[in-house]
Amino acid sequence: MRTHARPWWQRALLTREMLTVLILVVAWVVASSAVQGFDGPLTITYLVLDVAPVLLIALPMTLIIATGEIDLSVASVVGLSSVAFGLLHQAGLGLWAALLVSVLLGAVCGAINGALVAYAGLPSLAVTIGSLALYRGLAVGLLGTTAVTGFPESWTDGATAKLGESPYPVITLGLLLAIALFAVLLHATPFGRNVLDIGRSSEAARFSGVDLKRTLLILFVLSGAVSALAGVYYTLRYGSARGDNATGMELQVVAAVLLGGVSIFGGRGAIHGVVAGVLLIGVLGSALRLEGVTVNVINIVIGTALVVSVVAPRVAGGLRVRRRSAASPPEPPRFAAGAHGDPDGGSAVGQRT
Repeated sequence: MRTHARPWWQRALLTREMLTVLILVVAWVVASSAVQGFDGPLTITYLVLDVAPVLLIALPMTLIIATGEIDLSVASVVGLSSVAFGLLHQAGLGLWAALLVSVLLGAVCGAINGALVAYAGLPSLAVTIGSLALYRGLAVGLLGTTAVTGFPESWTDGATAKLGESPYPVITLGLLLAIALFAVLLHATPFGRNVLDIGRSSEAARFSGVDLKRTLLILFVLSGAVSALAGVYYTLRYGSARGDNATGMELQVVAAVLLGGVSIFGGRGAIHGVVAGVLLIGVLGSALRLEGVTVNVINIVIGTALVVSVVAPRVAGGLRVRRRSAASPPEPPRFAAGAHGDPDGGSAVGQRT
């Protein structure tokens, strides 16, 4: 049986993920007491509606970043799927069929990214920066400055409907289901263990039998499909399909994932931390908007949080190494064999002169 240096409660509670949860609770309490209107019933409703697409995209992004890769094209896939959904509806296709085609289009976009990363061996950062521009350009090119509207009210109202008399939107049920599925996938399946193994050491994972190429391709396809599904929800929530929908959302997604304790270098991540990271950004954004803060300032706050989430673990790790080095006693001197007049030419390790 594996032994641990710390008791189970410390391993469970004293983590980066639980730190994010604690910061989220503190931020909620402070905002509720200091920001007028934040503690009203509408806050939960619009908070969930606002974070829903970010949370959906952050779930597969967690797995991608846990492998040491990244997908920056997710917001552009949201825009492209939104345009596809709108144009297909405008052409007379049923909404369920249009939704399916849009999600398949997102999966194809993800497959292109995954093939270039996994099979062509290109860096995911460069690939997805390029596809970010490509997919956004296609989305804007298809619609220009126009928008597709006129979706059935049953669909648009359903995107913002509440669960009975509660303040929680119906989309909350879908989010909980998605969170549960990705939590099981990452933490309770061999596939999830393979994802983390790739992040720790791709060479070691390969030697242990993990199919790196297939795993990465699956992750990018999953990211594209979920981003497209978020694009359809985004379209119905606002009742408008536009090529510039969700512009800049990739910043919120990556920031939330890193704030949630996922290592940008791979090998570490937990779904509950990412959920807390998404909600933390949602709480900060909601509170700042109620205070009349502009979108640009909110983006600065989110960007700062992103930088801190990357730098802080490195600084903390460096401090831990320094403390361990200072606490460990110096090693005794060791001498080469045959030194100090050893008549047999043997080892004189530990001899004193």
